[in-house]
Amino acid sequence: MCLKLTNTLTRRKEVFHPIIKGQVSIYCCGVTVYDLCHLGHARSYIVWDVLRRYFIWQGYKVRFVQNFTDIDDKILARAAQEGCSMSEISERNILAFYKDMDELGILRADRMPRATKCLDGIRKFIEELEASGSAYSIEGDVYFSVMKHPSYGKLSNRDLTDQQLNADGRIKDEEDARKKNSFDFALWKGAKKGEPSFPSPWGHGRPGWHIECSAMVREELGNTIDIHLGGADLIFPHHENEIAQSEAATGQQLSKYWLHNGMVNVGGQKMSKSLGNFTTIRALLKQGISPMTLRLFVLQAHYRKPLDFTHEALKSATTGWEGLNKALSLGVTYASQLGWPANHNKNDVVIETPKALNDKSLNELYQRFIDVMNDDLNTSGALAVLFELARPLRALSNRIERDDLGALHGTEREDAYCRWELLIKLAGVLGLNKEFRPPSVVNKDIIDESKIEAAIKARKTAKSNRNFAQADKIRDELKAMGIQLIDKQNGVTEWIYL
Repeated sequence: MCLKLTNTLTRRKEVFHPIIKGQVSIYCCGVTVYDLCHLGHARSYIVWDVLRRYFIWQGYKVRFVQNFTDIDDKILARAAQEGCSMSEISERNILAFYKDMDELGILRADRMPRATKCLDGIRKFIEELEASGSAYSIEGDVYFSVMKHPSYGKLSNRDLTDQQLNADGRIKDEEDARKKNSFDFALWKGAKKGEPSFPSPWGHGRPGWHIECSAMVREELGNTIDIHLGGADLIFPHHENEIAQSEAATGQQLSKYWLHNGMVNVGGQKMSKSLGNFTTIRALLKQGISPMTLRLFVLQAHYRKPLDFTHEALKSATTGWEGLNKALSLGVTYASQLGWPANHNKNDVVIETPKALNDKSLNELYQRFIDVMNDDLNTSGALAVLFELARPLRALSNRIERDDLGALHGTEREDAYCRWELLIKLAGVLGLNKEFRPPSVVNKDIIDESKIEAAIKARKTAKSNRNFAQADKIRDELKAMGIQLIDKQNGVTEWIYL
């Protein structure tokens, strides 16, 4: 089965055919760096990270470009509010972006251009549009003439004539009154008093949002790319305008495939900073939600569907990840007991064929994983495969913790290892990395063992009083200190360093 992706441009699922065999060029619309990233951003960048990882796993050479919008009204407003420069706001939030994405295990883009570093390309692009008659200038502002692009609206499926009729009679603002058509959009904005600005043939000013991406796509990847990514909220007007101005300038298709992820909803409304209903990635991680729990939460839903954010859903994802992580960590935590190689410290995006494929049942799971991923990146189906692989491994981990391993003969050890190896590799494709605290993290010299024993005793008392919430709290507090409790069959609780 070939990889099929839902192309927003054609509104159907299509087999993916790259422009150059074995290579994929991808442009992903990045953040406007005026604040910290929220869960909606995490949703978008996690699913596109999985798409990129899947291409790499399939043997493609991927060039992935993601931009920073560091010139924008919101950045200017935040700078004025804080009494600092636009660049200070941008730099601070770019560093925060890297930190948050690294925490979530998102591969860094091959290139991350900034609008402020692409001004020559932006100005040249606008000059080309003006020379071709697709753009016009008015007193320092430059606008793209949408009526000059006959296919305008093809991405969002909007009829410009109908929109024009619906707009008749509405009160026009000062900017609309100056434009030839109210739907024309700004390519260059003349400087306002007190605003930072840049020189141009039309006077000092700054670029419009849409032209920034078109210029960066062309500069980094050329006139036509394989895939353009973004959230569904960018389809119109941002991506529609990108297509119009790029194709007017080059005469070539901007992107063969357009992929858009659904929004994260809170109480039925899109999570956004403008509505004030957002939760930042940083805040969730500080609450103790693990990065991999957030990845799992995002990947449980198909990327094109809305994702409802509730505490119950996040709690469910936490439970699911704990079970999966237990299986993924088996070969690290208990390698010596199982006689396995103790050299697996992290997940990698790998393309070699695992030994597990010699086993018919494991091979079937492997093929099912590929089939669901090829079906428009069905990550929820892929997770189902991971959980099926993990189930016997969790049971094996529980047996070891209870000191109930018994006689595990060579064939069983090899079968379990093959299953675990396959789980590790497929989880790596989804960017789900086992989370464990290496012994070096815990300073054993400052651990008070008497306090640990006292905590174990208090937990045992809580359990005997059926105060399981308190017992769980004690266990979690010890785990946060790097101490793992192991309950044995005889009622004895032992502990080890994580």
